[in-house]
Amino acid sequence: MKMHRILAEAAAGIAKSVFREHRVLDHELATAFEENPKWGKRDRGFIAETVFEVARWRRSLGFLVESEETTALCAAQWVRMGYDIPDWWSYNGRPATEIQAREAELAAQPRAVRESIPDWIDALGVAELGTAWDAELTALNQRAPVFLRVNTLRATRAEVVTWLASFQIHASEVSGLPDALVLDSGKSLPKTLRLDGRVEIQDAGSQLIAPLLDPQPGERIIDACSGAGGKSLHLAALMKNDGRVFAMDVDRKKLTELDRRAKRAGAAKCVKSKEITATTAEDFANVADRLLIDAPCSGLGTLKRQPDLKWRLKPAALERVRGIQKELLTSYSVMLKPGGRLVYATCSILPSENRAAVDHLLAQGGFTLLRECPVSPAASGFDGFYAAALVKDG
Repeated sequence: MKMHRILAEAAAGIAKSVFREHRVLDHELATAFEENPKWGKRDRGFIAETVFEVARWRRSLGFLVESEETTALCAAQWVRMGYDIPDWWSYNGRPATEIQAREAELAAQPRAVRESIPDWIDALGVAELGTAWDAELTALNQRAPVFLRVNTLRATRAEVVTWLASFQIHASEVSGLPDALVLDSGKSLPKTLRLDGRVEIQDAGSQLIAPLLDPQPGERIIDACSGAGGKSLHLAALMKNDGRVFAMDVDRKKLTELDRRAKRAGAAKCVKSKEITATTAEDFANVADRLLIDAPCSGLGTLKRQPDLKWRLKPAALERVRGIQKELLTSYSVMLKPGGRLVYATCSILPSENRAAVDHLLAQGGFTLLRECPVSPAASGFDGFYAAALVKDG
């Protein structure tokens, strides 16, 4: 197959900014598509597949071409995609025939090379997960399907399946998750449907978190690290829009997006955004019947969707976030009433970010652990998550 030069150069440019300038791949891709509205669906698909797979397989592609240059990594990925490397593509690396021949040699390389992960993360995975790390890492290198959460304030799951089918989009129910759908492999949801309000794009693992709070109509619930509000909206739907969800975050821009999403979802009367200040925890002391702390974390459970993250993450940042997790559990738990339920959650698979943080809180006294809900990418096919439900004594 042949490729267009403009698209090839665009893909390589995005990959270069991700690797050299540590840009976020999703953001770079969205900006490129916005600036080039004439690119068709096939054009965007070629660029997206190139940059995501180059980010995912950076080290193994580097082995194939014996080069770390972005132009060479892209060339190796195009060979994997079935394209001919054009004469006008200049790079320092092996020709296509040698790239293909070296594929067989990958199996004998160290795990960090063949699974394309930084050495320090590979060592960390072994230290924390032992023999389970191999399977988890392999699962995290799989392409992620698109999962949807049906907004039950607007429609039933069966109605949404029919609605999507009217646009020639096939969605299947996800066993064990009453509001979840998954699109066929390689399929996506058009922006117009994403903005409709009947569905939210939300990984199946993430959809396990809000039900763990067991929210009830009429209650006051605090989502203390809400971001743009995916779990806040899920809580509102589970409460049947009856009660109050205080969606809190330090980032006003994310809360502005949450307000837009809540309006689309028909949840604006239930979900109220609140920018966190130095006095927020004190102001809301003993207010919440239930409290969700979806803490900042390494994000290692989400490498399927953001493979570039593993190249941006640094050991010092991981150590810093571990401290933040423990601090949030201590300082934000004052917002929960005695007898109320706390759910601590991360999108990490590392015990040092998960059970270790919970144990730190338990050691201080005042809480009892009810249950844990780890989500293994290898076992579930979902993103990696962790959640623990605790009850505040009293």
